[in-house]
Amino acid sequence: MEHIWSLDRAVAVREVLEDLHEGRPLAYTTVMTVMDNLRRKGLLVREKDGRAYRYRAAQPRDQYTAAMMGQVLASSDDPSAALLHFLETIPSENVALLRQALGEQVPGDETDRS
Repeated sequence: MEHIWSLDRAVAVREVLEDLHEGRPLAYTTVMTVMDNLRRKGLLVREKDGRAYRYRAAQPRDQYTAAMMGQVLASSDDPSAALLHFLETIPSENVALLRQALGEQVPGDETDRS
């Protein structure tokens, strides 16, 4: 996924294979299987391009990360405690970003914060 996100466009299996092959030898079928597994899991979408397929990320990395964080938080027996423990571990620059984001209106919140 890191490689697909970095390209930010639809790519053929062959392109990914050539890019990854620089570091280690891989079989075309291995890369194709992994990409198809990622498609079945909803991480990639594919479109027909001649006789082959081109794959692209189903969503940008930041949206994927937010969805994963939401799933983890929702799976907790005590989401409040989990969130507080998480906040204790994040770097101070991320705390500043969080404070800035919380200063903005929350989606779905119709109250005026001024």
